[in-house]
Order: sequence, then C-alpha cells, then structure tokens
Amino acid sequence: MKKNPIYESLIDKSVGSMLSAIEIYNKPDFKYREETFAILAINSWELLLKARLLKLNNYRVKSIYCYKPYINRNGETSKKKKILDRNRTGNPKSISIYEALKRLEDQHELPAKLKDNIESLIEFRDNAIHFVNMKGLSKPLQELGFACIKNYVQVLKNWWTKRSLSKYNLYLMPLAYVENKLDIDSVPAPEVQNFIKLIRQKLENENKDDDYDIAIKIELKFQNGNSFGATSVKYDENGVPITLSEEDIRRRFPLTYMDVVNKAKHRYTDFKRGKNFNSIMEQIKQNDKLYYERKLDFQNPKSQKKGFYSTNIWQEIDNHYTRDKK
Repeated sequence: MKKNPIYESLIDKSVGSMLSAIEIYNKPDFKYREETFAILAINSWELLLKARLLKLNNYRVKSIYCYKPYINRNGETSKKKKILDRNRTGNPKSISIYEALKRLEDQHELPAKLKDNIESLIEFRDNAIHFVNMKGLSKPLQELGFACIKNYVQVLKNWWTKRSLSKYNLYLMPLAYVENKLDIDSVPAPEVQNFIKLIRQKLENENKDDDYDIAIKIELKFQNGNSFGATSVKYDENGVPITLSEEDIRRRFPLTYMDVVNKAKHRYTDFKRGKNFNSIMEQIKQNDKLYYERKLDFQNPKSQKKGFYSTNIWQEIDNHYTRDKK
C-alpha cells in the first residue's frame, strides 16, 4: 500500500517533537525545562492526533482543515455554505488540538485517561505561557510527564503507526538528580494550588482504562551502605511487597474477571469467552504480578476473597488474540 506523505510527515514530526521534549527535560541546568517539555509534548500530541484523524478519513487532508461560514455579497453570513479558513500568509488553518481531541473522543478513539493526561499538560502549558506563576510544580509535572511518555508509546503501537521507539531512552531524569534542594516548607502559589486541585479531581474520577495513565508517581530513595547492585525493594517470605498498602493493591490490581472479558470483546477481533480463554486466565493466575486475591473487606478477617487483575494483563493476553486495528 502506498504511503501517504502528509500522514507520514505528521507522524515523523510528532516523534521528533516528543524526543526533543524529553531531551530538554533531562538537561539539569535548562531554566525553562518544565514549560518547554509541556509545549513540545503537546505539539507532539497535536500532530499525532491529526495524523490519526487523517487516517480515519481516508487521508483526505481537508478533514483536518478549519472552515468558516461564507459571507454573501449582501454581507450576511450563510447558514449552509462554508469556505476554507486561512491564516495571514494565505495557507489553510488546521484544527486545534481541542477539536482533534473532541473528534477522536466522539469516534471512541480516545480513552478517558489519555484525554485527561493530554488536557492536564495543555492546562500547564497554557498557564505557563501566559505569565502565570507555576513555580513549585516540578514534581506534579514530572508525574504527568511519565504518564505522557508511557501513553505516547502505547498509542504509537495501538494506532498501528509502524513506528518503534525501542532504540531511544524514553525516560525523564528523576527529580532528585536535577534539583539540589526542595522548598518543602514553602506554600505553593494560588495558581499552583488550583492546578494541583484540577489534577486530583481527574485522578479521583479516573476509570479503568488498561493501557493509559493520567499521572504516574515515581519514588526515588537513596540509602547508605554497601548496597551496590542490590535490589531496592524488599519482599517478605510470601513474596508480597511489604510496602504495599490496601490502597496500593487496589491500584495495582483494579480489574475484575468481567472487566477483562468486556474489554477483550472490544480489544480483539477474534475473542471468544470459552475454554481457551479460561485456560489463559488460569495461567495468568499463577503470576503474582498479574493476579492478586484479596479480601473484599480488608478490615474484616472473615471477609470473602475475590481475585483481581493488573492492567498489565493485556501484555499477556495480546499474545493469544488479534488486536482490532481501528
């Protein structure tokens, strides 16, 4: 099949912009790095979203152009006729990232967590470029950034862009490496508090999208002693991390059996709930990283138990079924 040059260009520019965002973020002495990361990351997403819309519309470039009402000779605005909207240089205007998000959401192409992560980065960018005091948001921005990169890699795979980023080091340098001190006792500016409140509201209302995240919390601990090469996570004799609280377990294993079944019906073209699927699920139960059986009421020692699955379960199930390419 012949490649569409506009589509390929949008994808290439998107990847380039995301790589630039990561490279600049990882420069410890770059004074405007958080803001620049957000600006470039959003630019990357906008290009990728437009590429997806272009593909869904059979590569008709007009599908991502802006149109405005036609003005009749008598000066009245036409209710039906529209013409191409152009910028000051005379070139066609393309739709905004907000319009791209809306169109893809209407076509069920945009999971809620992915949309929330992108919108959160847009909010940070918009506040930053309009002279709002966003000092003190390094850590929240990094958590959004970790999720942004993870989501981006997943979208490139799910949307069949034929782009692999495996050869790149896609990570954001941990905050502890780039900031010599943190103003722990300082009170965040009102603008910062408002932004954090917005993100918390999104996290509280998040659903169970399996592939995407709004924000990813990363904790980095330094220890003294001869621990070079040793693992930084301790386990008890039963193999359960001693640092996991009940809330942590619920976050790591949020899916019920029926959640997996219902999602699989839409995720795969050849999915059938039967003997083969149940056999796969039984194998997954043997992996304590993908399956965890917990009490429905953890405070009641006599409470019934129920099995829950990690969102990483799809990496295993994908090996047995055909993904829907839409």
